Formats: sequence, C-alpha cells, structure tokens
Amino acid sequence: MNNIANKKILLIICGGISAYKSLEIIRLLKKKGATVKTILTKSAKEFVTPLSVASLSQGKVYDDLFSHENESEMDHISLSRWSDLILVAPTTANTISKLSTGSSDDLASTVILASDKKIFLVPAMNVRMWEHLSTKENLQKLKSFGYQIIGPEIGDMACGEYGEGKMTEPMNIINYIDDYLKDIKKNKEFKALVTAGPTHEYIDPVRYISNKSSGKQGYEIAKSLKKNGFETTLISGPTNLDPISGVNLINVSSAKEMFNATLENLPVDVAIFSAAVGDYKVKNKEKNKIKKKEKKKIKNKKKKKKKKNKKKKKIKKKESIDLSLEKNIDILGHISKHNSLRPKIVIGFAAETNNLIKNSKIKLAEKNCDWIIANDVSNPSIGFESDFNEVSIFYKNMSNEKLTKMKKSLLADKIVKRVISQLN
Repeated sequence: MNNIANKKILLIICGGISAYKSLEIIRLLKKKGATVKTILTKSAKEFVTPLSVASLSQGKVYDDLFSHENESEMDHISLSRWSDLILVAPTTANTISKLSTGSSDDLASTVILASDKKIFLVPAMNVRMWEHLSTKENLQKLKSFGYQIIGPEIGDMACGEYGEGKMTEPMNIINYIDDYLKDIKKNKEFKALVTAGPTHEYIDPVRYISNKSSGKQGYEIAKSLKKNGFETTLISGPTNLDPISGVNLINVSSAKEMFNATLENLPVDVAIFSAAVGDYKVKNKEKNKIKKKEKKKIKNKKKKKKKKNKKKKKIKKKESIDLSLEKNIDILGHISKHNSLRPKIVIGFAAETNNLIKNSKIKLAEKNCDWIIANDVSNPSIGFESDFNEVSIFYKNMSNEKLTKMKKSLLADKIVKRVISQLN
C-alpha cells in the first residue's frame, strides 16, 4: 500500500557529493503521489542546480532566508507549517553539528528549528568524519530530540575509500518513510485521552486550593499521541500552555469538571491521567468573597446600624479560618475499575517525595491501572515548571523500568512508543 500519496514533503538538500541522489528522491516521491517542496543550501548548489531540482519537483526552489519575493510570508515559518514531514538528504557532518547546537544561520536550519514535524536525517560523509566522536555525540543528541536517522550504509565512497558513511539509496529512503507513515495510519484507528494540569477547588469566588502542576508533561504526551496518529482528547486544568493543533482541548477547573469531561469522552483505547487532581474540595464554598474585618470606632447608632446591615451582605474574614474539606472523586480509580468504559490501557501518574518505589506499587495495585509513571518531585531539576523529567514506570504485567533525565518532549515520545507497542 502507498502511504506517501498526498503527503506534503519538504526536502532539504545539503552540500555533499551525494546531493545528486536527491534528484532521484524527488522523482520517487512524485511517483508515489507526494507534493514536494525543496530547499537548497548554499553549498548544495555546488553539486546540483536549482533548475534541475525545480524541473523534477515542479515547483519553486527555496534557498534564501531573506527572500525579497515573499517577505510577508516568512518562508522558514510557512514551509515548516506546510509540510507533513521534513527530509534532509544528504545530511552533512556540518549540518548535523549545527542542528545539535540549535544554530540557525540559513533557511534550511531555521526551517528545521521552527518545525514541530517529524524530521528525517540521511547522513552522508567520509568514513572518518562519520566515526569522529563529535559526529557520534551530535547524532546522539539529535536522536534525543526525536530526529529519525536513516543510514548511513557501508560501501565505496566517491573519495575512493571504503567504509560506513555512504548515503542510503533513494528507494530505501522512500521505503523507510512509507513504513513510518504506515504506522501512523494504523495508529489513527486508536483514540486517546489525556488529563493534564492542576485542578482548582474554590474557597470563595476568588480563592482556591490546588495541587502544583504546570501541565507540561501531559501536553507533551498529547502532542506525541497526535503526532503518532492517535485521535487525541486533552482535558486540561488551568495552565499557561498553548492549545495543540489537531488535539481536542477541553478546559476545566475543578476535579468534578475533569471527571465529568472524562466520562463524556469515553470510550477510548488509552487514557493517561497526568493531571494533578486535588484530593479534596471545600465542603461549604462561600458565595461571596471573604472580607478582612477592619476595626473602626462607631460614633453613633446610625453608623452602627449601617455596619450591621453591611455585615449581612459581606462575609467577614477573621484572624484564622477553618476549612471543612471533603474528598473528591478518584478519577483514576473510578475509570480503572469501570466495567464497560475502561480503556484498554489506563496509565496514572504519581508525584512522590519519598518511598517512590513502595508508594508507586501500592498505587498501581489500589487503582487497578496498567501503568504508574512516577517521578521524584523533591528534585528541583525535574518535574513541575522544568522542561525535563525523570520517571520510573511500574507495569502491571511487566518489569519496572527507569527513564533517566531527558526533555519532557522526548519522554513523551518514549511513553507513546510503549503505548503503541502494547496496543499492537
């Protein structure tokens, strides 16, 4: 089956002797029914001409970060938004180095930095350049960012040497991308639900109690699920995060609202409860804002009467206030134990400050879920407002595993990869 048909693919051609193979890549992609746009780096034009690339792609060749033709469109933004995926072939050692540091001094590197689409790198270089420690370290870093690496192969090189570093053949590149898209297509059969952020349990109209949470990890998981083809619903408590394109976002405030929204969006194949839901709510929420009591001398009965009437309208704040709390519904436990609406995979999160292993195993059993993903929130370098996280995953029917400190976006990809493996 052809999974490339009707896909919008941005091909970035870097400067290397293997650049001539990019012409065959364009031909094969067009034959598969893809729409192809191309970017030529300055050095790439030393190996292939813009005219030959334009003739095969049947479109404009982009090569200038500061284009005077489309100043209002900002090519690096418009191209990154337009594409379904980005293919960099060949990818030189210099490009790999630039991308690993976030350098963006030309159109190609700027487009990649501005993109949230899947990026495929096809390395091609001399064997000693490929085996250099800096290249290996840079590639490892790019892999941690979520880049897909295709090749290289072992063989004879244009320089006359033999070894690893030869660019993967165009047909093999096409087959790799087709297989990737096939998996994405397959995942579109699945529905996912993610909860994220805190909940607010109001004391009065302006005050509330809450659990600490930025919502970042849950949002990254929802983003990764969507990227991998899942029909995804994100139920979010109050956060400062932007909506995710293509994800059904439902904003809620309280635990009750989150619970109701969860029930309304079932059934799903996988539910990931990363939200920091408040365990308790205020039993008797005040209808009016609690006011601070001011001490004033009453000079006459008229003023005293006025103050008495005012007291009926506004609640006065004392030096201390006692809050009567009652338990919120256990969303994770309720869904995990539901007879008819239980998802195939139910995943809960546990924010721990001590006894992480013991507490997580207890939660896994008590909640009847399939996974518990736990992190140590006493570590200030991970969790909450940080862009990094480190977690241990406790499985119901598999051995536990630890995922060491990494960006939340990469952690989300690893979690989703394991979800896909279990669903299939």
